[in-house]
Amino acid sequence: MNTKTKKRMVVVSGIIVIVLVVVLAVVGGNSAARAISVAEAIELHDNAKVQVTGNVVEDSFSIEGNVLTFAIYDAKADPGAARQLAVRYDGGVSATFGNDVTAICTGKKGPDDVLVCSELVTKCPSKYENAEGSLSIADLRGYGDSIVGKPVKVSGVVKEGTLAGVDADVRFVLLGEDAQSGSTGDGLALDVRYSGALSGDVADGARVIATGSLRHDGSFQATDIALGV
Repeated sequence: MNTKTKKRMVVVSGIIVIVLVVVLAVVGGNSAARAISVAEAIELHDNAKVQVTGNVVEDSFSIEGNVLTFAIYDAKADPGAARQLAVRYDGGVSATFGNDVTAICTGKKGPDDVLVCSELVTKCPSKYENAEGSLSIADLRGYGDSIVGKPVKVSGVVKEGTLAGVDADVRFVLLGEDAQSGSTGDGLALDVRYSGALSGDVADGARVIATGSLRHDGSFQATDIALGV
């Protein structure tokens, strides 16, 4: 290889290295998201990619097709001064999404002042509760219409394959549990409706305590879901 060819290769190699450095810098700059507060996000007017953490405003969410829209607020802010940021997410809704859940939203604000979210992570802490004092599904059914609409606690296990997102009419099916054997001894099932977020520990076969009331249609409207201990 002559000297001229060597020099040409060195120059070409140098150009390639420079191009790679520039490309990596651009990609890295575009992918990095700056963490800001809800208040800062509301005042944001550029097209920067940001990460905003807030709590889902109760009953603010709606789902059309595969698009989820909701609002978040800063749970640490003064309740009287808490402001809300509108968010839109084009993706599946997980079982951990629901009212007042902590949502980590990464995306860019659109011209309509809505944060168009490309990544959504939700955090719902696990709740644990002793099953003492709760009813079995068999006992609940045994009361008939006399217990409809009255606040009660019912325990059971989550039926495999029934867990659904907050957009579903029925969040999961609860199976009756035999306290002695841990099996579904009474063979009864209860459709559970719930608009809150479910902990990631609420999974197939998990023992849960549902607080709420029986509806006239035979399903259970829960106001709180905890893991049984």
